[in-house]
Amino acid sequence: MKKILTFALLLGPSVANAQTTPELDDWGFNDFSHTDIALGSRPLRETIGGVINIMLGFLGILTTLIILFGGFKWMTSYGSTEKVDEAKKLIGAGVVGLVIVLTAYAVSRFVLSELYNQTVLT
Repeated sequence: MKKILTFALLLGPSVANAQTTPELDDWGFNDFSHTDIALGSRPLRETIGGVINIMLGFLGILTTLIILFGGFKWMTSYGSTEKVDEAKKLIGAGVVGLVIVLTAYAVSRFVLSELYNQTVLT
């Protein structure tokens, strides 16, 4: 079974390539050379920085929601010690997550700015 799977994975791309039309190149490199396709013109470092900022922003929102949910659970616990303890754990986990996200933001901001300074401003 492994031999069949290996054979299929190794020959799959060449079989798919055999079905291309003659006006296209072999691997499709020129498919994106048309002007009607907007791929973006930002440099790679700005794109990576934007993706990191979006991911960290999403994680920050998520940890804030966890803290709010823990507070809501605490307020609706009606004095039940089990529910209060569960809410405290949830708030604690949210605070730890928020500290991790803020630390990751600071580290990534420092690393990206230093990479930029070392590669551009020489």
